[in-house]
Amino acid sequence: MKIFSMKRMLSVLILAVVAVCGSLFAQIGVFQRAPHQTSEYHFFNVHIERVYAHRLGFVVVYRRGPHNFATAFIPEYWFTEAGGKGELAPVRGGTWPSMSVFTRNGEFSHVRLRVHQNRSHQTWGVVPFTVNIDEFFQGVEDIRLQF
Repeated sequence: MKIFSMKRMLSVLILAVVAVCGSLFAQIGVFQRAPHQTSEYHFFNVHIERVYAHRLGFVVVYRRGPHNFATAFIPEYWFTEAGGKGELAPVRGGTWPSMSVFTRNGEFSHVRLRVHQNRSHQTWGVVPFTVNIDEFFQGVEDIRLQF
């Protein structure tokens, strides 16, 4: 009988030590999960209907709804400067072009245009030289998508 009680007493003692150590470790944070990390960057993606090449940049016509469109004017220097605000990413085949606008802490960060490499694709167009839209490229600092 004493052997049975000694085993039982030893088990209870071990269980008590584990419980005390467990609560102690939980209080000092050993078993706590890391807080959920959220990125400071967010992006909005829209389908491009047409991209018009212009000497000062790109005129991007994108979908804002099933039958509504909006226009963004993106200066060419955003894509040519080191650390610029623009990135051109080629798409091929049956992939439809899109535009992703990235924000950092709610402020515009940069834009990524996914467009066909082949400028003869149906989504590419050219602004005629006789059309003067230079003023729309002046002072462009960000892109505000319209939904």
